[in-house]
Amino acid sequence: MSSIIKLAPQQAQYEHYPTPKDKLIEGPAEQHISNLYSDPSGQFHVGFWGSEPGSWQVSYDEHEYCQLLEGEVEIKSHDGAVMHIKAGEQFVIPAGFKGVWHTIKSCKKTYVIFEKSN
Repeated sequence: MSSIIKLAPQQAQYEHYPTPKDKLIEGPAEQHISNLYSDPSGQFHVGFWGSEPGSWQVSYDEHEYCQLLEGEVEIKSHDGAVMHIKAGEQFVIPAGFKGVWHTIKSCKKTYVIFEKSN
């Protein structure tokens, strides 16, 4: 029998980790994640993620829906397009996106990820 999972960021237990040095552009940009659900296929994931201020290179193989719960970020694609996102706003990052993630104010987001099967 399956159970419904309530998403409560204040009750989530986070794993903290540094931004990889080979991707880091500015700041220590420590990140934290709390994955609350992954389906049996390992393709669908839901949870919370956040970071301290800083910038780093990103490359997405997965499709990701996000809602920024706290903070402020700017995402710049390799083609130069810039999206400024504040708390309360929602966005989708499609698979294949490459660019720079810049956390302006410490942030936290809800994520829903879909990864293609191999």
